[in-house]
Amino acid sequence: MAILVKMENYLDSRPKKAAGLRAVSWSPYLVGTGIGMLSWAAFYLVNKPIGMSTEVSKLSGWFASLFVGMEKVTANGYWSGTKPGFGYETIFLIATALGAFLSSRRSGNFAWEKVPSVWSARYGSGTARRMIAAFVGGIIILYGARIAGGCTSGHGISGTLQLAVSSWVFFISMFATGIVTAALMFRFGKS
Repeated sequence: MAILVKMENYLDSRPKKAAGLRAVSWSPYLVGTGIGMLSWAAFYLVNKPIGMSTEVSKLSGWFASLFVGMEKVTANGYWSGTKPGFGYETIFLIATALGAFLSSRRSGNFAWEKVPSVWSARYGSGTARRMIAAFVGGIIILYGARIAGGCTSGHGISGTLQLAVSSWVFFISMFATGIVTAALMFRFGKS
């Protein structure tokens, strides 16, 4: 709970910038409405939910096939059922990264940093430890998303919009685990 209070204090203490697309943070109601409309459009246009982790896996298989050949990749149990290559979800991967970059530039909040200040306050400013933690964390979260059959966008947006019980269990578990992990890693905001 202390982490949430600290985050609210941080958000309230930041200097207020311009509204609209130049704002540092956007209204969660507006963003939620936009994501809901995007989800409707995805179902209407391609009859598929929004999701990214499956696409990362498909792209990984395609990339691996460049080195070992597609036959060896599709002989793998996972990729035999999830065909390697590019799909419509590639758009979401590219658009998410591009949108975050453009939003941070437009709001004046963009900065190159190898080690975020919240990390360096707790673990130091060394880049090696941060990069290793980020890489291992990325592997764990993608592996977990594939075991769960979806990620925060697949389960958290598309699945919960469809009232799928598995998606609600995933989403609640993800938030609870995230809070506990942040509390353990950052000692409830204590240095």
